Amino acid sequence: MQGRVHSIESFGSADGPGVRFLIFLKGCPMRCAYCHNPDTWAGEGAELKSADELLDQAERYRSYWSPEGGITVSGGEALGQLDFVLELFTKARARGINTCLDTSLAPFTREEPWFGKFGQLMDVCDLVMADIKHIDPEQHRELTGRGNANILDCLRYLAQREQPLWIRHVLVPGITDVDEYLRRTREFIAELGDAVKRVEVLPYHTLGVFKWEELGLPYRLEGVEPPTPERTARAQQILRGELEI
Repeated sequence: MQGRVHSIESFGSADGPGVRFLIFLKGCPMRCAYCHNPDTWAGEGAELKSADELLDQAERYRSYWSPEGGITVSGGEALGQLDFVLELFTKARARGINTCLDTSLAPFTREEPWFGKFGQLMDVCDLVMADIKHIDPEQHRELTGRGNANILDCLRYLAQREQPLWIRHVLVPGITDVDEYLRRTREFIAELGDAVKRVEVLPYHTLGVFKWEELGLPYRLEGVEPPTPERTARAQQILRGELEI
């Protein structure tokens, strides 16, 4: 089996604990208005690599990882290649490599055989970093092109099986940086209980706009400025339950 790989980063420090070997896969069902990697959406133009090839490459850097480091698979949307990621993480577990899945959870379904394979993946996954794009279903659809019911269902399922979770939330002024939505997001995160090990607010940025231009895609957030450090810190406090609103 071969995975459709977009790119690789040898020394990642912001995508999971410790130093990580990052594997970005091609293909994504979402069309997030703030996506900074729209070049990962389509499956075409990928480099095909086997799980063993990737793990052999990753292990060259193992001495730099520290005990908590390892590999992180991101995208695009990694769950769009569920069978491949399952093989990759199964082989990584056999090698004693820590595994982290960075995902929007957009492909999640309880239908078989997908659901059974996803459960097998979680058995060999040490950490899930999941984005909550927007807590409101209609706003989520406006922002990403898809609803969020299955995503929230997946997070509840992961919490029930005590899967370690890092929750991420991109703060976009006027879209997600709204007190009502932040409060509702915090309440949902609280439902997930002790499975949530960390909550991160990621400030919206425009560093990927040039990729939209290169692909000839209209950028829908033209004119939206990144949030101030103060707004980002406030949102972080709200989502962590440190500030009541």
